[in-house]
Amino acid sequence: MAGKILQYKGKKIEQPNGYRDSIERGIAAVRYFSAGVSYGKGTVEENINKLKAEVNNADAIVIGAGAGMSTAAGFIYTGPRFEKYFLDFSEKYGFDDMYSGGFYPYPKQEIFWAYWARYIYINRYMDTPKYTYQKLYEMVKDKDYFVITTNVDHCFQKAGFDKKRLFYTQGDYGLFQSVNPDIRQTFDNEEWVMKALEAQGFVKNVDGIFEVPRDKAIKMEIPTDLIPKCPVDGSPVTTNLRADDKFVEDDGWHKASEAYSDFLRRHESLHVLYLELGVGSNTPVIIKYPFWQMTASNPKAVYACLNYGEAYCPIDIENQSICIDGDIDEIFDMLK
Repeated sequence: MAGKILQYKGKKIEQPNGYRDSIERGIAAVRYFSAGVSYGKGTVEENINKLKAEVNNADAIVIGAGAGMSTAAGFIYTGPRFEKYFLDFSEKYGFDDMYSGGFYPYPKQEIFWAYWARYIYINRYMDTPKYTYQKLYEMVKDKDYFVITTNVDHCFQKAGFDKKRLFYTQGDYGLFQSVNPDIRQTFDNEEWVMKALEAQGFVKNVDGIFEVPRDKAIKMEIPTDLIPKCPVDGSPVTTNLRADDKFVEDDGWHKASEAYSDFLRRHESLHVLYLELGVGSNTPVIIKYPFWQMTASNPKAVYACLNYGEAYCPIDIENQSICIDGDIDEIFDMLK
């Protein structure tokens, strides 16, 4: 997690690393907050009005989004979406959600990549069923904002958010990386995904969306020559998702990390709204805990937590916090 080393006038300097800094803040928060948690003060209506005022009046808004944000937007890994695109896999291999299917030990690479082509397509290149991200964009587009997210579905950029104000810490479904650790680049996979869907027999509807054909004649594998390879050395590739220390932090990742670090530094003593959306307990040290720490260290800051069933804050910052338990998409409608 060390910062990237750059050369400037013959001297080595370390590039700011917002990801590393966030984790350090998160660790500090764990040590500092020990008095228990609060589920906030006031009614939902009162907290909606408070949040409206904060969005309007804050000098800057730092948005931190987790999986719950995309779930609220309709990116659900079970149910109709899963059944529409993965029913054949489910019936043959016995899993009933997309996530489990991503870890299944398929007998052939041709089958593995057929599954992942579908997985990437519907969670990266299709639009969310609801306009949750667009609603958020309309609220903050004229504000001084920055987004940090552990999501890898690219929904913020598709909704219109400025890509220079986005930091995808954990990767992007739309990128591949080589298994060769010496190749520290990522590669766009959109063209490959489309070819892999066509090779399985999916057809585009009038809106240009791939769907299962009427006769349901789709294949569960792709041709061998379509298995993706690294364009640099022909080595196998994998998805650019942070699963271990092999995750590739490419130049774009480092620029986004630096931009996030710089944004926090420039606003650290101002009236900042730390708006947390759907962040669970899997990786709280990246967004949730740092937001707590930065709120506690700045009396002008406000922490807002919007989450379904998990809206809470440390008692230490209860008076600087707004906690709203509910569906994020519905909360955004109330904020209009």
